[in-house]
Amino acid sequence: MANKEVHQPHKAEPRFFYGYVVVIAAFVILVVTFGPHSAFGLFFNPLLAEFGWTRAMTSGAFSLSMFVYGVLGIVVGGLNDRFGPRLVVTVCGLLVGLGYVLMSQVSALWHLYLLFGVVVGIGMSGVWVPQMSSVARWFVKRRSLMTGIVIAGAGMSQLITPPIVSRLIAAYDWRLSYVIMGAVVMVIMVAAAQFLKRDPAQMGLLPYGADEVKQQGLPSATNDFTFKESVKTAQFWLAFMLLFCSGFASMAVMVHIVPHAIELEISAISAANILAVMGGVLILGNYVMGGVADRIGNRLVFLICFVLMVAALFLLMPARDLWMLYIFAVIFGFAFGGIGTVESPLVAGLFGLSSHGLIYGVIHVGFTVGASVGPFLAGYIFDETLSYQGAFWSCAGVGVLGIILSLILQPTKRLGGRI
Repeated sequence: MANKEVHQPHKAEPRFFYGYVVVIAAFVILVVTFGPHSAFGLFFNPLLAEFGWTRAMTSGAFSLSMFVYGVLGIVVGGLNDRFGPRLVVTVCGLLVGLGYVLMSQVSALWHLYLLFGVVVGIGMSGVWVPQMSSVARWFVKRRSLMTGIVIAGAGMSQLITPPIVSRLIAAYDWRLSYVIMGAVVMVIMVAAAQFLKRDPAQMGLLPYGADEVKQQGLPSATNDFTFKESVKTAQFWLAFMLLFCSGFASMAVMVHIVPHAIELEISAISAANILAVMGGVLILGNYVMGGVADRIGNRLVFLICFVLMVAALFLLMPARDLWMLYIFAVIFGFAFGGIGTVESPLVAGLFGLSSHGLIYGVIHVGFTVGASVGPFLAGYIFDETLSYQGAFWSCAGVGVLGIILSLILQPTKRLGGRI
């Protein structure tokens, strides 16, 4: 049958390991998708100016997009386990690109919710889970580092996208900017998807470092959790809530930091550069904390990064000058990058790899639910108080909850080891 995978006998490890191609393709996909999606804040003021919507109403489209992305991430995770990432990511690339192109035709609020909230949300569901799950399958050794390299694509995207998009909007208006952005995203994402493969067994290979599993007495695949088994553990729901905290704080900031800076009478282009700085440092956080996680474990990286995130938010609240916002962006971006790097490896360490795509897809809904609630609540608080201070306090409170959950989380009894 066309969709049935052929598992060949394992070959000797080749001179060039194809897992690195998977890493590069996944990196490119995050480069071309993460920045355009999180750049919604750059379109915020043009949309408000043209249509007169409230911030809560406008933020709601981003929140809906994150919710759809998260819920369908469950489906996509299961489809990735069954059919592999190439087909899944190709279809999603077509949808996310089409959604952006059609955003140029928005003339009513329901158009915004349908196109950005639903169509782009469906397309984005193929951006994260298939990439993270595939990399986890290709690498046993260096798993956190390779995941960090892939997620550095999100930081690279956020580094280069805001300055480009802000200049596109200034030169061509927001409608044509969405057309250009959608065409670029569609072409590159679909092309990169053709190089993805679900796991090494499709090529008769073993995951990188798998030969050390038996030598070191590490848990084998026979101990892996099924999805039904995983949801009955406390660790599943603790990991879900950890990602909720991360999504709430990070996406509330991503969507509203540019409008907040503009409220402080900082120019739109300079405000966009705050996102760019955050993205540049996010790359450093991916790389550094990925390597650190391979040494001290993923749970401790969660703890360190939540502490940094809360500290950054306490610096943000009294900040009034651009240089202070840049300092915030450096600390917050590094922390966000570190957390993103260790999500997938943490799930692999807790539950194994046999059902990793589905388990991680469901746990990642925690991130997207937080990312749905955070931006909407921040916009609502501003509408009611004409200030973002209450919104940033709520983000800090959620970050403290993340610290507590990081301290509580322990390995599953079946797999044990360090997480």
